Amino acid sequence: MTTLTDRYLAATLRSVPVARREEIATELRGSIEDMIDGRTAGGQDATTAEREVLTELGDPAQLAARYSDRRLQLIGPTYYLAWERLLKLLLSFVPATVGVVVGLLAAADGDNPGGAVGEGVATALSVALHIAFWVTLVFAVLERTKTPLDLPRWSVDQLPEGPVDRQITLTDTAASIGFLALFIAYLPVQHFRSFVPTDGDENLPILDPALWSFWLPFLIAVLVATVGLEIAKYRAGRWTWPLVAVNAVLNLAFAVPVIWLMSTDRLLNPDFVDRFEWLGEGDNLNTVATVVVAGTALIALWDTVDSAIKAYRARH
Repeated sequence: MTTLTDRYLAATLRSVPVARREEIATELRGSIEDMIDGRTAGGQDATTAEREVLTELGDPAQLAARYSDRRLQLIGPTYYLAWERLLKLLLSFVPATVGVVVGLLAAADGDNPGGAVGEGVATALSVALHIAFWVTLVFAVLERTKTPLDLPRWSVDQLPEGPVDRQITLTDTAASIGFLALFIAYLPVQHFRSFVPTDGDENLPILDPALWSFWLPFLIAVLVATVGLEIAKYRAGRWTWPLVAVNAVLNLAFAVPVIWLMSTDRLLNPDFVDRFEWLGEGDNLNTVATVVVAGTALIALWDTVDSAIKAYRARH
């Protein structure tokens, strides 16, 4: 069974440089054991002594910052960790969600899907900047005015259950699965409600309906498998080489069909292309195809390389 000391060490070491983890672990464990021995020599129960010693040492994130000589001061040390955790949580899903909604609404109201994508991206960036600014401003005012937030004090009960140096957080996993779920849901939804009307006010699917014979169900299956990969990553707590291999296979399974279908003019619904005159002007359709192909290839390559780098770092 994992002791509180093991869990405390794991929580501290995850935020210190890899090269110093062994040195810090030895030093910190020795200090903790000496402090516990000092208390038990006076007749105190070992379990109680361990809890009191770890409580006195305080939040592992703050201790790790001291070992790393890293100052927790953007707005001031008092509320730094609360500010950091709230900001990461909000930025993990709010800008992307708002950007997708705005992009879909713009595509429904206008005749320029490319402009709708740009509007969605610009909105997401704007929301991210506003979140960062206003959250920081609020915490800076609270810090300067010494306003008490009555936040719960850190205790050993908040330590992770095991000494796993977790790369994959619950927030990251939830955001990834949420995005994948929206994407999976939109593939069949766009066939019935794409927000792009025909001249007779009927729904106009964006993707070629003929793809439902094989390719769209196949892509949905790949995305569902990717959700399973996200769950497996979270349970493992970090990238491993088998997970990197599965990720590479899934990236190829999704990217290759999309690139092939787009480059052979089989991805978009021909009626959808005819609905927007600007797509038929000059090389506009070829430009859109090039952007989709290049974007899909770059995203798949970046995701695969990024997972491999994280797996390498986790082993060293």
